[in-house]
Amino acid sequence: MIYNKIVSVTGLGGLYELVSSKADGGIVRSLEDKSTKFVSNRIHSFSHLESIEVFTTKDNSNLVDVFNAMKESKEAKPDAKADTKAIKAYFEKVYPDMDFERVYASDMKKMVKWYEILVNAEVEIKLTEHAEGEEAIEGEEKPAVVEKKVTAKTATPKAAAIKSGPAKKINSPRKMA
Repeated sequence: MIYNKIVSVTGLGGLYELVSSKADGGIVRSLEDKSTKFVSNRIHSFSHLESIEVFTTKDNSNLVDVFNAMKESKEAKPDAKADTKAIKAYFEKVYPDMDFERVYASDMKKMVKWYEILVNAEVEIKLTEHAEGEEAIEGEEKPAVVEKKVTAKTATPKAAAIKSGPAKKINSPRKMA
């Protein structure tokens, strides 16, 4: 399974693989029980794990950096349901650069839970590599897939309408009698 397809869905616990996306939502597969369902984006929001950053005392770090620190650490991982002090003590040893005033205990518990889910689902935790010929801007990750820009010449009529926006009605001046 590929890390850049893993999403968190608001209102739903756990992590999901984004199988397909549609204009009004997406089809997701749970990493825990492998169930597949449609999730409407009118009710829920999707957050790609690859785009989540964690507050640190320096520059913000990507969630992958925290997961890798957890993987390399010899500290015993607390249970996601452990008390706040135990979770905070764990992250103080594993990732001391974390800004503990801005990262809530609930977020730290979520990171522990997500890490367990990813390890159990055998997801390789790494950021998407840059496409060849592209230079990375410092601190910015670009997806490996380069999207083709839609222009009026290459777009289908429906895509061109979406790109340019809805047609506007122009009111003509009324004749006064």
